[in-house]
Amino acid sequence: MNQTLGLKLLRWAVLVLGFAFLYLPIVLLVVYSFNSSRLATVWAGFSTKWYGELLRDRQILDAAWVSLRIAFWTATASTVIGTLGAMVMTRFRRFPGKTVFGALITAPLVMPEVIIGLSILLMLVSVGAALGIPSKGMVAIWIAHVTLTVSFVTVVVSSRLQDLDKSLEEAAMDLGANRLKVFFLITLPIIAPALLSGWLLAFTLSLDDVVIASFVAGPDSTTLPIKVFSSVRLGVSPKINALATLMIMAVSLAAVVGWWLMYREDRRRQRDMQLALQENG
Repeated sequence: MNQTLGLKLLRWAVLVLGFAFLYLPIVLLVVYSFNSSRLATVWAGFSTKWYGELLRDRQILDAAWVSLRIAFWTATASTVIGTLGAMVMTRFRRFPGKTVFGALITAPLVMPEVIIGLSILLMLVSVGAALGIPSKGMVAIWIAHVTLTVSFVTVVVSSRLQDLDKSLEEAAMDLGANRLKVFFLITLPIIAPALLSGWLLAFTLSLDDVVIASFVAGPDSTTLPIKVFSSVRLGVSPKINALATLMIMAVSLAAVVGWWLMYREDRRRQRDMQLALQENG
């Protein structure tokens, strides 16, 4: 009995220490964002002045707007391309070059970001002029981020497509629906949670990237992570704590909304299946 109790206490202690290791720095960052001192690590009283200073910092706001635009279009393009790639990998059993295609589309998962950034820069310098694409700027960052994130979306959507019951699609085609109609009316609603997860993952990866963006960023396309990184090298400002707190709140809100949408969709799908079974019964 005592040995079992000791094992339970040990498990709880390891769990608490693990969560403290992960989340205690974030909690401290949020607390010190309300610090009135100019020193980010010295508590001098409660104040919200650094949030006001942050909102008056035009450079940080411009960098945030650039990052949000790039992240939105990166996530959207990656979701479309990744979904097409996942359909090819799961719906076409054999075709010439499938192994090479799968290796190329998942290569960014294991490739260092330094190599990806450098290769994208060299590609844009060599062929970008012929295609009318600048080697540095928002378009260049967007291309680099899509190259990085499309593999993540492909893996997420592929795992959902592999678990999809193909009999639903086959039944719809037996009733006269073509493949395009089956995809939009049957497949797409079922894999919608995976698409949302892939979109959010691509958005987060693009918003968080520093290494790749540093290779292809121009003077008018400084992203928020690059701005924060350059600011931290000169010393941590309380404005950075305030900025991080706002980002944590935004990410948490997006996660809650995404979870609620997926939960509602899952409940609706289960209710429709139960109604269908009752009607057939």
